[in-house]
Amino acid sequence: MIARVIVDISSSQVDRVFDYLAIDGAVRGSRVLVPFGARNIEGYVIDLAESTDVPPDKLKSIYSLLDDRPIVSEEFLALCDYMTARFHLRKIDVFRLFLPAKMRGDRIKALEKSIVFVNPEYADADPALFIKKSAHAQAEVFEYVRESGSVEQSYLNAEFSAAAVRNLISRGIFATRTETVLRTPYKGIVKKDNEITLTDEQRAAADCIMTSERPTLLFGVTGSGKTEVYLDCIEKTLQAGKTAIMLVPEISLTPQVMRIFRSRFGDDVALLHSGLSDGERFDEWRRLLLGSAKVAVGARSAIFAPLENIGLIVIDEEHDSSYISDSNPRYITREVAFFRARHNGARVVMGSATPSMESYHAAQNGSYTLARLPNRINKRDMPDIELVNMCREATYGNSGMFSAKLVAALDECLKAGNQAILFLNRRGYSSFVMCRKCGYVAKCEDCDVSLVYHKEDDVLKCHYCNRRYAKLDLCPSCKSPHIKQGFMGTERIVEQVNAIFPSARIIRMDNDTTRTKDAHLRILGDFASGNADILVGTQMVAKGHDFPNVTLVGIIDADMSLHFSDYRAVERTFQLITQVAGRAGRERKAGRVILQTYSPNHYVYRYAAAYDYEGFYTKEINLLQATDFPPFTDVLRLLISCENESVALDATKLAIDGVRAVAAVFPDEFVYLNAMRAPKKRIQSKHRMQVLMRIRPNNAVVRAEIYRVADEVAAAFPQATCFTEINPNDLS
Repeated sequence: MIARVIVDISSSQVDRVFDYLAIDGAVRGSRVLVPFGARNIEGYVIDLAESTDVPPDKLKSIYSLLDDRPIVSEEFLALCDYMTARFHLRKIDVFRLFLPAKMRGDRIKALEKSIVFVNPEYADADPALFIKKSAHAQAEVFEYVRESGSVEQSYLNAEFSAAAVRNLISRGIFATRTETVLRTPYKGIVKKDNEITLTDEQRAAADCIMTSERPTLLFGVTGSGKTEVYLDCIEKTLQAGKTAIMLVPEISLTPQVMRIFRSRFGDDVALLHSGLSDGERFDEWRRLLLGSAKVAVGARSAIFAPLENIGLIVIDEEHDSSYISDSNPRYITREVAFFRARHNGARVVMGSATPSMESYHAAQNGSYTLARLPNRINKRDMPDIELVNMCREATYGNSGMFSAKLVAALDECLKAGNQAILFLNRRGYSSFVMCRKCGYVAKCEDCDVSLVYHKEDDVLKCHYCNRRYAKLDLCPSCKSPHIKQGFMGTERIVEQVNAIFPSARIIRMDNDTTRTKDAHLRILGDFASGNADILVGTQMVAKGHDFPNVTLVGIIDADMSLHFSDYRAVERTFQLITQVAGRAGRERKAGRVILQTYSPNHYVYRYAAAYDYEGFYTKEINLLQATDFPPFTDVLRLLISCENESVALDATKLAIDGVRAVAAVFPDEFVYLNAMRAPKKRIQSKHRMQVLMRIRPNNAVVRAEIYRVADEVAAAFPQATCFTEINPNDLS
């Protein structure tokens, strides 16, 4: 029998099937060790065949099986075929999504511990018969183990005499057994019997989800109780003997969601996200694989949870950009969810207070079922959003980042003993540093981007390659000491709030403060328990958090996302405002939002202040249709990068010529086509070019032709990379 194997090397040159002689136990989905060149390497059996074209003297045999069972299911083998065709990915890059990273190369395994217990024939005997009177250490540990029943050997070695333990084991008085110990995150969270009765609106939404034959969009305002609807649907799914996946957009949300889910479903819940330790992630993945956990909770990667018989997939905050992978392997989580739902006969529900244009459009034209939660769970009004014209503040002599209204509102909030959230989607201290005399701007040597000053570390950082540079005291170009700092980041906001309110307790939440394990949990826990008065943060604080004592939200610079050269800039601005505003006034206390802007007349603020999503949708979808942007087209990009600029240019010329030839055959399918340098011309020392196009949506034939062109470019210029992207989040 011939085994057809994909080897674990991420390279286009070996992205194909290799034939090997099968060994006993090798089946579809097996992880195997195979000889490849001068070394042995891991691979995956994707098929078995009776014959091969490889000559017998060149045909090698699989060296060994790496697991006691196939770990890539038939569903995942089919999913791999779908993703490689749909997103133009290498097969091995897709396979790597299915397993914990450290499992490759056997860098992580199940944790096993030695358990010591008294051999039954000695359990009731007098210790004096086999332990000398002078052997006090042996007698002490013997009595402890006999009373305890069984104890970890590592604990006995630490607390008693390790030599005494070894002696009793060697003489057969103690016996040992090996047990697998699960590294479980958030062990302190246990199941509670807390029945919650759904409101009439929630019950109608849950019934709609569980009876729909199509994907359901759950459109509910912030605080409307979408999570309880998800829980009810998952409970019914488990009662039907099926499994479920719950996706959240941000790692910071997973501890909160995990607490809610484990309180409801106990050990049936497993957590999958990149913030876990390697051991925890492996054990949680294995519990799902073996069926001891029925619900997978996590960020984007949890869509690949190794569950069988899936009955429900939930995508919370479905509009969030994190659900689109913008690095290799590039994929759209929603489309993977739809594939798994079709394969399992499962339902998909996508929830949001600010659905993406694409999703709401699909609900309007009948592709999705629309369920609504128009009111907050406690019938409380949405917080008032007050616009502050920062241009007018400047004319009054206020050139700072805080308007007089925001300072007064913060003072009132703190005096009342309430909490506030200040939102600014820019981390660091200042966004750039510039010489006032000659105009020099400090940039990364490897990337075409400005360096950000981080005062806490007193360094300049590149947010793309993480390279660090010394702070500038003198301009390296003209030696001037007059260095100007750019736009404020979260570090500087904290500093200035401290100066205004020195007694206020302030914590910051951004990528810099949440790098360590469980940092999200610690920061959010401190704020929720009242150990801080003000939470300053980036978009991490905008999503899904429920803080009953927060009565004020300050949006420091609402225009930040508005003026990007991206067709989704206005939509994202509306979403961010609505989401962060929804953190205020969620319980009995009324909420208030101060929104600072230099563009107060922009239509997005009028709709956001009125929480008028449908009015905003109507205006925005008409603009997208008039300009032929998604969802009325698909944006495709061939992104070419290479350290050698001339090679990148030559590869781009071949790419644009190839796509133009495709456009000549399918002229009605192309709305736009052009080649250019990427807006960020260089990242990590690689020059970046792009071929950008908009084509009519869901044309698989044209897309396949574009992918063929990308393959030709990759083959002609192996020193360059050529990735394809569909409707990418970031066109920079």
